[in-house]
Amino acid sequence: MKRMILAVMLLALGGAAHAGPRERLLVSPAWAKDHAADSNLVILHAGTADGYKAEHIPGARLAEMAKLSVSVPGGLLTELPPPEALHDALAALGISDRSRLLLYYEPKGERTATRIMVTLDAVGLGAHAMMLNGGIAAWKAAGNPVTAEVPALITGALSPLKIRPVVVDADYVAAHLKTPGWRVLDARAPEFYSGEQAGLAGSVKGHIPGARSVPYAGMTKEDGSFKSAVELMAMFRAANVKPGDHVIVYCHLGIQATEVMFAARTLGLSPQLYDGSFQDWSARKLPVENPAAETPAK
Repeated sequence: MKRMILAVMLLALGGAAHAGPRERLLVSPAWAKDHAADSNLVILHAGTADGYKAEHIPGARLAEMAKLSVSVPGGLLTELPPPEALHDALAALGISDRSRLLLYYEPKGERTATRIMVTLDAVGLGAHAMMLNGGIAAWKAAGNPVTAEVPALITGALSPLKIRPVVVDADYVAAHLKTPGWRVLDARAPEFYSGEQAGLAGSVKGHIPGARSVPYAGMTKEDGSFKSAVELMAMFRAANVKPGDHVIVYCHLGIQATEVMFAARTLGLSPQLYDGSFQDWSARKLPVENPAAETPAK
């Protein structure tokens, strides 16, 4: 009965087997191999310079998070850059208005790719971007080649970017904490959500009032591929996320949350990122809930 209920929810969230959001966002190594030579496909290696130099999918360009995010006063390290700076960084990767984008990640590097995916979504390119499920490990496991050869880069013809409301701030989150149909999700590990441990330096213990825990680590399998739609939906359902809900996700800084966001998108949800996340919330001395402090010591 439980599986039947989940199946119904998946259909309601657009998770049908054909042309659903999961199929549009997650592609297999076989698909990637068949389309790698497409003239409008830009393959992005979401990772580190060292990882890229060691091996990458032939034709892939290196997309470093450091070049697609900025630090701002107050210690926030991965904020969305101004549109003009983002435009130039994306065009330098060969991205044009008509490009289709295929991201993949190094082993244990899913969050780098999902953070870049959020950036692409925020500038209106999300509808043209896909993720190679399992990253470079899945590509290699399928017997496909890798290389250390760096392709010639051609600057893309990209129109001025228009920022979409994918990234939100503390005021926005606070204004919707009690709004019916809105769900705030905490993507950090359970010990941070519960208040048993403090997060980054300067952060208080606990979580944003009313937030539900959906740990980022539960989104993928051991091999780095994303879990099935049924498994993912079960985790969101446990957090009281219903079809049609508005979802805001946060973590420590705004990186781990993007893995939960991407998983939510594969289910047909349209999540938003609280960039700066709990570090920013703590710095503003906004209210928190700390279950650990409320539980008597044994």
